[in-house]
Amino acid sequence: MNIVVIDDDKLVSLSLKTILESTGHIKVTAIGGSGEDALRLYPEHKPEVLLMDIRMEGMTGLEAGEKLLRDYPDAKILYLTTFSDDEYIVKALTIGAKGYILKQDFEGIAPALEIVAKGQSVFGGKVMDKLPELMKQKREFDWTEHGISDKEREIIELVAKGLSNKEIASELYLSEGTVRNYLSTLLEKLDLRDRTQLAVFYYTEIKG
Repeated sequence: MNIVVIDDDKLVSLSLKTILESTGHIKVTAIGGSGEDALRLYPEHKPEVLLMDIRMEGMTGLEAGEKLLRDYPDAKILYLTTFSDDEYIVKALTIGAKGYILKQDFEGIAPALEIVAKGQSVFGGKVMDKLPELMKQKREFDWTEHGISDKEREIIELVAKGLSNKEIASELYLSEGTVRNYLSTLLEKLDLRDRTQLAVFYYTEIKG
């Protein structure tokens, strides 16, 4: 797996390179120290995952991530930071990042990269614990306004709980293919990019 590391602390970047490459299946193809570097290095190396810090001088990781995902919607960004600030977490989820984990959980970094590379999302335990409180209901959601059926509503709720397509299929007695079709329709109806944004939508717009 090829990744690019962006962190304004060069010692941290070099340490991450050493730790991750020691696994034998992760290759750090480039290192940068700013949001501007991320914008330059991503199109140059097209990494499977961009591992990026948030607080950096100049352009922040969140600003860079938002720009990258606008130009490269399929980019997989995993934020690695020492800060679990509520505002950062919400922003990272909203722009479509695939993950947000804390540097203190260094043993979980390589496994998190593997998960994100497969297209799934990963959030550290401390971050997950905060989500229900952070994503509070702002208003009563009108399902009919968006043409959401009861079955689609069930699927949204199960996605938000972190269930895979296979688990959702088992829960609702559907085939995985049917679940995939439902998800594609839901993303189109709600103008969302992926299941991570669908989960964020659930917590921000629906669940209290």
